[in-house]
Parts: sequence; C-alpha cells; structure tokens
Amino acid sequence: MDSTAGKDTTVDFSLYGGAESFAEGRSPRRTVVNTPSADDNGVSYPGPPQDPSDFLWLMTEEPHRTRRMAIIKAHPEVTKLMGHEPLTKWIVMSVVALQLFFAYALRHTSPLSVVFLFCAYAVGGTANHNLFLAIHEITHNLAFKGVKANKALAIFANIPIGIPYAASFKRYHIEHHKHLGEDGIDTDVPTRFELLCLNNVLGKTFFATFQILFYALRPGFVRTQKLTAWHYANIATQLVVDYILLKTLGGKALTYLVMSSFFAGSLHPCAGHFIAEHYVWDGLDQETYSYYGPLNILAYNVGYHNEHHDFPSVPWTRLPALRKLAPEFYDTIPSHPSWPMVIVNFIRDDEIGMFSRVKRKDKGIPRDQANATCKPTDGDEKCHVDEVK
Repeated sequence: MDSTAGKDTTVDFSLYGGAESFAEGRSPRRTVVNTPSADDNGVSYPGPPQDPSDFLWLMTEEPHRTRRMAIIKAHPEVTKLMGHEPLTKWIVMSVVALQLFFAYALRHTSPLSVVFLFCAYAVGGTANHNLFLAIHEITHNLAFKGVKANKALAIFANIPIGIPYAASFKRYHIEHHKHLGEDGIDTDVPTRFELLCLNNVLGKTFFATFQILFYALRPGFVRTQKLTAWHYANIATQLVVDYILLKTLGGKALTYLVMSSFFAGSLHPCAGHFIAEHYVWDGLDQETYSYYGPLNILAYNVGYHNEHHDFPSVPWTRLPALRKLAPEFYDTIPSHPSWPMVIVNFIRDDEIGMFSRVKRKDKGIPRDQANATCKPTDGDEKCHVDEVK
C-alpha cells in the first residue's frame, strides 16, 4: 500500500525549519547535538513521546558521577580547573549596588507606570536573576576559600531580592546534586499534585509565569529544614534592610526589588534555564541539558549545566574550559539552542510538561542527616555535598 496515500505531497516541509515532523504528528525536535554520533544524529527523535500521566521513573544511577570519573581518567588535568573564583564577589557587589541605585531612583515612580515596569523587568529582573545564580555559585563555596565567607556573601547577595532564601537554598541545592531526581528529596522536581493540576497549556503557562513561587514554596511542602544560625542571620539581615528601605526610601523602592525578583523567575529570557536544565525532551531519557548561548554572560554560565553537575567544584569562569577540555564527553550530548524558546516550547508542545522529569525512588536517607564537607580539590562524589551548620 502506498504510504503517501491521503497525504498532501505538494508541501515542501524542508522550507519550514523542521516542520515536516508535524506530518508525523510530532512537533519539531527541540534539542541539538553539536557533534552528531551514531547514537544521536541530532535530527531524528531518539525515542517515542513520554507517557504524560507520570514522571519518567529510572532505576539507573544519576549520570554525573560516572561521567566525572571517566573525564578524570581521560583528562586528569581537569582538577586544575577546580577552586574558587575571586571575581564573583566583585560582580555581586556591583549588581547589589545597581539594584539599590534603581530602587532609589524609582522611589517616587508609580509601580504601574511604564518606566517602573520596564526597569523592574529589563533591569531588575535580569539583575536579580544574576543574583539568584550568584547565590547558586556561592552555595558551592566558589567565591571564597572559606565556608563562612561564602555564606556571608550569599546573605549579602540576597539583599536586593527582598525575601530571605539564600540559607535555605544551600541545603536544598546540595541535596539536588547528591540525590538528583530522588522522590521526596530533590525539591527541584515537581510534585504529583503539580503534574495532575498543571498538565495543559493553561497550567504550563501558569507555572512558567509563577516559577519563582513554585521554587520558593515547594521545598516547604516536600522536605522541611531545621533552621540554623545562618538561617536566622539571613532572615534578620533581610528584615533589617527591608525596614531601612521602607523608612528611608518608601514602599515603592522595596516594591521595585520584589517585582524584580518576580520577573526574574517568570516569563523572562534568563528564566528559561529553570526549565531547560532538567526537563526531559525529544523522547530522550537524558535528565540534564546544557545551553551554550550568549545569555550565559548574564547568568554565571549556568547554561553549562552538564559540566556543572559533573564538576560542582569548577567555578563559572572555567566551565567553558571544562567543555573544551573534554569535547568528546559534552559535544555529543543534546543541548538547548535557546532559553527563551524553551519557555515557548514548554508551554505549547504536548510532548513536554510537568511530567517531563526523571524521578528515582528515595534511597531513604534520614531527613536530618547533615551533609559532609567538600574540599575544592575533591573530584568525586564528596563535591556534591557540603556542611550546613
């Protein structure tokens, strides 16, 4: 039987940048491969669409430790890339100063005005997203050699965000590295409730718009933390600074900072990395994706996400060097060509949704277990954990 029967063969889909896959009932492939291989040519789909009724449950170990060991064996000089980056603290200070300046400059401007909204989105959203990722970098003790100095800098970087979160983020994020995808431990993964409620275009639009709230509130429902002195220091510092801003500059200045934080985690070009990093695409069972585009300049190279999970002790300035050192490991892995399009495709594609995450069964670690310390020179699993006291 002629397979073309009943089809419109007059349309040249090659003119529409991959739109020929619509004729097959699937959206175009979204990820790219820098160096095609026998396993993935970067054009065809590696696998069938995922079942949208559940997460992708895997029994395999998370891939980063295995690849880290292989890279260390093939390129032992990789350990020279590890260590702190002194430049980080100067960028943090500059961005904090920038945000406080705009809060001062807009202290008499209506929050509903075009000028205020534009500044809060374009300047404030970008700046506070940069601070989110500065705190992420500092969480891995990559700004200073000492742990306490890093924690203090994270609290300082938190100031323009308006809401204290740096101290609690630290433990949640270290657990995200050590227990990637583990149900009930990795709070980066959506809950079953989110899957059931948000698995449609409207639900995904809502999620993408209010991502920052999901990441702020979900951990409290999934895995609560015991507060430490650093949590209290973070909360106290933020409350004092917010009070001073209210008394000296007024409510509009603080509104600017909080709106900046909202926009930073909403429909903002940089916010595409939240979805790009670990959502499963194109029928793959790959759970971490990199992005090598220009927005990395504003985001501490967090787009180099496979590289970061493989070597959390390599600071942001040296992640491109890590990829260059081991191209045979990274250039054959599918990556995202655009963060903004990740948000668009996440919302409109049926094949991607809240279900598109890898999950593993909880290994049963105690919920009050303290994480071990990590030295910058550690090249193995130790560098996935850190002290929390």
